[in-house]
Amino acid sequence: MVDSRTHYSTIVIGAGQAGLATGYHLAQRSEDFVILNAEARVGDEWRRRWDSLRLFTPTRHSSLPGLPHQKSRGFLGKDEVADYLERYAEKFELPVRHGVTVTGVAVARLAASAVARSDAGFTVTTSAGVLTADNVVVATGATTAPAVPGFASELDADIRQLHSSEYRNPSSVPPGTVLVVGAGTSGAEIALELATSHPVFLAGRPTPHIPDALLTVAGELYWAFIYRVLTIATPIGRKAGPKIHSRGGPLIRISMKEVQAAGVSLLPRLTGVEGGAPMAEGVSVPRPSTVIWATGFRPGLEWIEGVPLDAGGLPDAPRGVVASMPGLFFVGMPFQFGLTSQLLGGVGRDAGYVAERICMAQ
Repeated sequence: MVDSRTHYSTIVIGAGQAGLATGYHLAQRSEDFVILNAEARVGDEWRRRWDSLRLFTPTRHSSLPGLPHQKSRGFLGKDEVADYLERYAEKFELPVRHGVTVTGVAVARLAASAVARSDAGFTVTTSAGVLTADNVVVATGATTAPAVPGFASELDADIRQLHSSEYRNPSSVPPGTVLVVGAGTSGAEIALELATSHPVFLAGRPTPHIPDALLTVAGELYWAFIYRVLTIATPIGRKAGPKIHSRGGPLIRISMKEVQAAGVSLLPRLTGVEGGAPMAEGVSVPRPSTVIWATGFRPGLEWIEGVPLDAGGLPDAPRGVVASMPGLFFVGMPFQFGLTSQLLGGVGRDAGYVAERICMAQ
């Protein structure tokens, strides 16, 4: 049955791992809530990612609360993640409304005059009409809006440009030299895959690489370290957090040595465009046929009226709680509590904390 109500105690926006984990904890507490999913199915956002994408966290550490994976070795592919999320929503009978896009969230008293007033704390403007809620949990994560440098628009029109979120496989990239911009995990993996069929250059400052041997021999200790120690509750975690925000997470399962051995040429960070072609400090950049921007995402939270944001566009919400807007919460933001806050194996902790805060406020 299609839920046609217009008011809920809690509206969760997003049916990815953050939204589903939040839904699980709210259901465990018998809360009234709905999860709004812009996609036709749970997991569709993962299904659209590039064909060979795999998680960089081991399968045994990639489960949401209450549903461990049947296999514990290796790394999940993107379709396996999508199917797991769909199975998770079905197993716990989470109330997901599919195909509902949210375009605005506002405190009820600040809503437009055309919107009917109610006792609800928030109005949520959607493709299915205006909904109201006492609480809103934004679980869209910080990867909703592709981040591309401003100078990208200065490249010549005959240089094809796409963001890493649009890349699918080597056959989808026209022949010719490819410049991958961004030396994090995504950029390194895309460059490595393309090197079998294209001349490839990779521009950017690589993040540190976690040696494979360390993960093989001390994988459990490494997970315990990033899950329990690299958090805002510890001095080392509070020191590491800003660096991870600015530089990204470490390279896991892939190294720059492996990328170079495959024939990829490394370049420093791009500094701009000259004569319609990319340029980098101190070196000549061969003119590419295609540029793939593996430059990450920005939060893209402009649709939430009045939400306090930091310089990086992330919400000012310690542990996901927006103190200046009671009833507004976030789950799935980078380093919300720790390094694993955005991961399948770590988001459940933040979701449980937020669900508990919602219950305590009633």
